[in-house]
Amino acid sequence: MKKSKWKLLSLLPLSLVLFLGGCSGKMAVLDPKGPVAKTQYDLIVWSFILMLAIIAVVFILFTVILIRYRERPDKHDYEPPEQEGNLLLEVIWTAIPVLIVIALAVPTVKATMALEKAPKAVATQNAEDSKAEDKKPLVIHVTSADWKWIFSYPEQNIETVNYVNIPEDRPVKFKLTSVGPMNSFWVPELGGQKYTMAGMETKLYLLADHVGQYTGRSANFSGEGFTDMTFDVEAVTKKDFNEWVQTVQSNEPKLTKKQYSKLIKPGHVGRSTYSSTHLEWIDHAKQNSHMSNNMDMKEDNKDEKSDK
Repeated sequence: MKKSKWKLLSLLPLSLVLFLGGCSGKMAVLDPKGPVAKTQYDLIVWSFILMLAIIAVVFILFTVILIRYRERPDKHDYEPPEQEGNLLLEVIWTAIPVLIVIALAVPTVKATMALEKAPKAVATQNAEDSKAEDKKPLVIHVTSADWKWIFSYPEQNIETVNYVNIPEDRPVKFKLTSVGPMNSFWVPELGGQKYTMAGMETKLYLLADHVGQYTGRSANFSGEGFTDMTFDVEAVTKKDFNEWVQTVQSNEPKLTKKQYSKLIKPGHVGRSTYSSTHLEWIDHAKQNSHMSNNMDMKEDNKDEKSDK
């Protein structure tokens, strides 16, 4: 029986190596491509280092105590001294947890407060672009539905489904809401997630300081189709973004109420682009889900009657 236990324990290091071998690829959350993600990455690293230091101290003390105070023949009758009421020890083991909490809380609160404002670029890649803090944030309304993401550009009068284009090195202010169940908007390489809720609006600032394509996803279970509820974030240069806006405004069809009422029904759809937004007739952040669904049903019925 003892031999079989030792055999199982001997396989533990090999199992650990095989387990860690599956983590060879770089995790998106640990590969920041913007100042928001970098701030959160630094916070994760600091927390990890602090926890490792605590674990190391605990294991060292545990080992020292096991070796030094183990039962031995020469100290068979040893009785440890009574420590009850020792003011110094009580101050030490009370102060240590307080210091640990402070070491975690202070940078966490500072980072959280800082991320509620428009981010600043770490570096600019185009000479024509100045610092990000001197630019007005691009406002994009995000509406989550089962099981797709709808992005509305009110200033550009553009709407996209399951993808969003943003200019490089410019802060983006996402205004988040939902038509249907609560969801969670997350682009791991650009920043942490934030919830979308019907009848409410939350805000999330992000900034991409590198041109590239990043994958966004749903981080909250909202039904059987939520696993495929992903979207693409395409960070492009300022010139390419302006050209894309002009192309969409000139060539893409306008979004109708009938199309939108079908779009927000549960189901998977591909990417699509429109030269108008649903914000012209409804804003789900200001209306509850029940009211929104009733309005969509009424508009759908009107469209069907007109078609007849």
